[in-house]
Formats: sequence, C-alpha cells, structure tokens
Amino acid sequence: MLLKLDDIAVFVANWDNKADNIRQIQSVLNIGFDSMVFLDDNPFERNLVRENIPDITVPELPEDPAEYLEYLYSLNLFETTSFSTEDAARTKQYQVAAQRAVVQKSFTNENDFLQSLNMTSVVEPFNKFNTPRAAQLSQRSNQFNLRTVRYSEADIETLAADEDFFTFTFNLADKFGDNGLISLIILKKEDEQTLFIDTWLMSCRVLKRGMENFTLNTIAGFAKQKGFGFLKGEYIATAKNEMVKDHYKDLGFSRSGNYWVIPLASFRDRNTLIKSKV
Repeated sequence: MLLKLDDIAVFVANWDNKADNIRQIQSVLNIGFDSMVFLDDNPFERNLVRENIPDITVPELPEDPAEYLEYLYSLNLFETTSFSTEDAARTKQYQVAAQRAVVQKSFTNENDFLQSLNMTSVVEPFNKFNTPRAAQLSQRSNQFNLRTVRYSEADIETLAADEDFFTFTFNLADKFGDNGLISLIILKKEDEQTLFIDTWLMSCRVLKRGMENFTLNTIAGFAKQKGFGFLKGEYIATAKNEMVKDHYKDLGFSRSGNYWVIPLASFRDRNTLIKSKV
C-alpha cells in the first residue's frame, strides 16, 4: 500500500462497534464530527455510524470498488483552497496529540499534567510567513470562534497594514512537539479608550490547556501598554460555536447590551501554565 502506519494519525483496530471507535478517535484529535468522513464498504456499518453520529459524512459507496475513486472525486470531500506548511505536518501533530492523551491518563490531577507539558507560546503579528495559515484558520474554525468572521489571505494582508487594527497569532508547543499556529486575535481600535475584539478563534486541538487565559493576558497587557482602558468582545451565535457562548463571562468580562467589556485598570493576569517564548 502507498499508505503506511506512519501516515495514520490514530490507528484503532478491535472488535468494538465503529461508532464508539470513531468517538474515541474524535476525543483524541479534538476535531468536530462534521470534519470527519467515514468510509466503509459494508452498508450495515455505514448505517450504524449514520444513526449514531449524525454529523459525520458517510458516503454511500458504489457496489463496485473500481468505481470508488471517481465517486469520491465527485463529492469534493477532500478539496482545499490552500495548503500550508502546517498542513504537511498535520499527521505528525495528530500522532503527538495521541501520545499526549495516553500520558494524560497517568495523571490523576489535571493541573499536574498541564505543568508536566512545559508549554510555551510564540506570539507574533500577521506577517508574510503566517498569513496563509492565519487565513486558513479563519476560513475553517467553527467551534471556538466568537464571531465567525472569515478572512482571505488578501484580507489578512490588508488588516496587517491598517493602523486601526492590531493582530496576533499564537502557536503552542510542549515537550511532545509543536502544535503550530493554533489561535488568532484581531483587535480593532473603536475609540481612544476601547479595543474591540474583532476576531478570537482557536483550534479545538488545544482545548483545556489554559490558552484562553494566556491569550487574554497577552492582549490585555498589550492594550494597557498602548494606553487603552477597555477590551470589548462580542459573541455571535452560530450552529457550531455554542461551546464558547460563555467565553467572555468565564474570563471576567461584564455584559453590556450585546457586548462584553472588561476594564483594564483592574485587570490582573489570569492563571496559566503557558509561558511566552521569544
């Protein structure tokens, strides 16, 4: 076969039903079921997965295996508008995530596990090197995306050059490896005192690591340094981003109409085990 075990992010082979195995894989990879495709030549298995995991895509394969390829081409399930260097490393990143999940089970205390990871983050503005990945994240992120505003590479370049916008990219690395660029923040100058959080999104691959606190500490520190007094956020509900509906409330923002505001004069850094790496 062209594919080898090294090409497979999570390999599961057992006698459990396939819906349960898919749930196990999804929990390791931290991706949405709507980003997954299940291929099986057995109609019974296809129907079992469809009934148990409605969000997953389950193509109804032709009876003749010789027709599989043309049929799959017609569905455009694996097409992409761009391909970044991080895409090339995606399998390795998922393999590392699986190793991390195995080690996590040996810890009874979540905080001890996170501390053992020795996590670091590099924070950079938009630039010519990270623009493709930044645009890709903007186009693809659905679950952890507060406003779900989409930006193309051209849009990203325009924002980077606009003096009324401040941009941030975050990567996350630990002792297992580098997760790559996993979060974006776009701040817009609303007035002399307020910065509006136009975009806050993050890859679900790094949930529950304290990245939200690290991100808020970073942008709050930046805003105070620039002389702003408030950060203002907004949550726009979609069919897929309910997981972040209480994001701003959980971070200490106060409700103000349809928005969330936090005064920077009284802001104190939130606890995080992620350290900034220059």
